[in-house]
Amino acid sequence: MKRLIHFLLLSGLLISGIGNSLQAKESFTLKRGVNIAHWLSQSSERGARRDAFFTEKDVKYIASLGFDHIRIPIDEEQMFDEAGNKEPEAFALLHRAIGQCLQENLRVIVDLHILRSHNFNAEYKPLFFRAPAQEAFYECWRKLSAELHKYPTSMVAYELMNEPVADDPEDWNLIAYTCYLEVRDREPERVIVIGSNRWQSYDTVKDLKIPEGDKNILISFHYYLPFLLTHYKASWTSQKDYKGPVHYPGITVNKDEFEASCPANLKESLQWNTRSNYDAARLKREFQEVLNVARRYGVQVYCGEYGCMKNAPEADRLRWHRDMEQVFDEMGIARALWCYRESLEGFGILKINDPDEPMIKAMGLK
Repeated sequence: MKRLIHFLLLSGLLISGIGNSLQAKESFTLKRGVNIAHWLSQSSERGARRDAFFTEKDVKYIASLGFDHIRIPIDEEQMFDEAGNKEPEAFALLHRAIGQCLQENLRVIVDLHILRSHNFNAEYKPLFFRAPAQEAFYECWRKLSAELHKYPTSMVAYELMNEPVADDPEDWNLIAYTCYLEVRDREPERVIVIGSNRWQSYDTVKDLKIPEGDKNILISFHYYLPFLLTHYKASWTSQKDYKGPVHYPGITVNKDEFEASCPANLKESLQWNTRSNYDAARLKREFQEVLNVARRYGVQVYCGEYGCMKNAPEADRLRWHRDMEQVFDEMGIARALWCYRESLEGFGILKINDPDEPMIKAMGLK
């Protein structure tokens, strides 16, 4: 029944050409950005250490590199207490960052990254099974909209949720649509970013359903392929114990290298890497799948996360970044690098506080 209702809503209520009325007076345009990870999301730091993690100096440096926007992941547990009350210190930091970005003409995407009811790495996600969890999600956005609506629609956008992982993509479509209506009812011209199911994979964008006729939507996907390269030795992954060679471009690992270096318990799950060939041409083919969906809706595409860990072989990592930037530019895809300041997992254009100059150069930044 809920799918039928969803279909009727999408087909009837919003198909009637509301796009022009929803166009912001000044467009929210993006090209290249960076994620401010592990600050208001995925971090236990509070107080002075959290305050110092991202400051005006960082905003100015990001602008100087040639980025035109930042994506700020925020977690429900940082922004709201268990009773749903706003955490003043966290909101003060968010407002400070947005204000500093506006001074540097940097646009901002506020990304609700992790909910108490939905963590993209958790086995059980109440968001998809419990009505109170869904209502709490919508209430987060009612409160966020009330707090942030004062910012220009040409400068600040909202991303409903990061990396949804539903067993059935229709569950995410329905929840995303309901949340969209909550925001759109309050802010008719705000740009809303909606990501695809299952970690915002490029190949699940085809299953995403968004309201028709609303030009102020961005379809978002993330890209970390080949995963054996981009998450080489990543401690939180099932492939962490593979320490053999990895390559880009070309076959991720050749058969002889694989047989000689892959632990026996990983051979079945990682065998496909001996047949996976990644290069710029493949990136184009896979990104085109996303563009085809966006073209049907008449909206833009946004790659909200991409990156390669520094554990990977340096030459291959830098070549991957060069190809990604070239393909993004050729295909007109806006994007945000994961991430700004390096954390334990080894992403970032800053190694603690020192710029990763080879990476910056490979990405064509200033």
